Amino acid sequence: MTKKKEVRIGLIGCGFMGRTHSNGYNRIKNFFPDLEHLPVLKVACSRNEEKAKAFSEQWGYESYETDWKAVIARDDIDAIDICTPNDMHAEISIAAAKAGKMIFCEKPLARTLEESEEMVNAVAESGVKNMVWYNYRRLPAVTLAKHIIESGKLGRIFHYRANFLQDWTINANVKQGGSDWRMDAEVAGSGVTGDLLAHCIDTAMWLNGSIGDVSAVTETFIKERVHQVTGKMEPVGIDDACIFHCHFDNGSLGLFESTRYARGHKAFYTFEINGEKASIRWDLEDLNRLEFFDHSDSSEVRGWRSIHVTDGDQPYMDKWWVPGLSIGYEQSFIHQAADFLESLASGQDFSPNFKDAFDTQKVCEAVLESAASKSWKTTGL
Repeated sequence: MTKKKEVRIGLIGCGFMGRTHSNGYNRIKNFFPDLEHLPVLKVACSRNEEKAKAFSEQWGYESYETDWKAVIARDDIDAIDICTPNDMHAEISIAAAKAGKMIFCEKPLARTLEESEEMVNAVAESGVKNMVWYNYRRLPAVTLAKHIIESGKLGRIFHYRANFLQDWTINANVKQGGSDWRMDAEVAGSGVTGDLLAHCIDTAMWLNGSIGDVSAVTETFIKERVHQVTGKMEPVGIDDACIFHCHFDNGSLGLFESTRYARGHKAFYTFEINGEKASIRWDLEDLNRLEFFDHSDSSEVRGWRSIHVTDGDQPYMDKWWVPGLSIGYEQSFIHQAADFLESLASGQDFSPNFKDAFDTQKVCEAVLESAASKSWKTTGL
C-alpha cells in the first residue's frame, strides 16, 4: 500500500462546527480510501482548557492547546481549521497565512468586507491553499442540480428564489454575546444575512452566476436584549430578518428571504430555479431529493418528478450505501474535505476558496447597505 501524505490539522474552536469538521476528517479514510492525502488530527484548541482536553479526547486529536497562536507556531501543523466566532476569522487567517499554513475557514469569511479583503490579500501573498466551508454545495442533490444546469436542460434561466428560515430567537429572553455570539453584531458582523443568507448566496452564484445589484429590507424585531458579558440591557445590532431581490448577470431575477422568526421552521433552506425548458427545486429538510419539472414531457404525464439522489451514478453516492439508502448533513463536510484533499493531489484550484467567499461577502455587504439606505446597491462583481 502506498504511504499516505499527511495533512496535519490544527483545529481552532471546539463548538458545533468543530464537531462537524472533526467528524468529516475522521470518516474520510473509510469512505475515500483512494485519496493520496489523509487528514491527521494533531491539535484541538479552545480557550477553556477543560473543553479543549475533552474535545480532543472525544474526537481523536493527539493534543490540545488553549492559545491559537501556539497552534499556528507549531511545526507539526500543516493546516489551520478556523471554527471560531466571526470576529476572530481575520486575525487567525492572516497569521496562519504568514506562517505558511493551509487555511480552512468557517463561513462567512469575516464580519466585514474590509476584513475579508485583508484575508484574501494575505493568502494571495503567501500562496497558501485555502477553502471556506460553504458545505451545502457538496450535498449530492445540490451537486446534481449543478450538473443539470450545466447540461442545458433548463435552458435560459428566468428566476432563482431561495429562503432560509429558522425560529430560535422568537424569545425576548434570548441573550446576546457570550455563547449566543450570533446575536451580537460586534462578534458576528450581521445577523441572518451573514449567517444564513450567505449560504443561499454562495449556492446561488455557484449555480446561476454572479449577482449584479440588490434591493433589500431588514428588520430587528426585538430592539434590546441582555448582554451575557456585561449583564446589561443593550441595543441589538443584528438583523433578525432580511428579504432582497436582485439581478443576476445572466439576466435572471433573484428573490431571497431569511429570518429567525418563522415559527415552525428549524433549518428550512430551499431553492427553486425556473428556466425556459425546465425547473428544479430542493429542500434541505428533504436533502436527498431533487424535484425536476420538464416541459418537454408529454402533457399526459407532465408534472414535477421527485428524484431520490441515492444511486451510485449520482454525485458522491458511489462512496456510500446501496440505492435507496439516504445520507445526511454530515456527509457534506466529508465530501468537501475529501474534495480539497483531492485538489492537493491534482493541483487543481479548489472552490469555494477565500476569493469565492469574498464575492459572497460583497453581496452581503450590498444587501445590508441597500436595507440601510432604502435604495438599490451594486455588488461590484
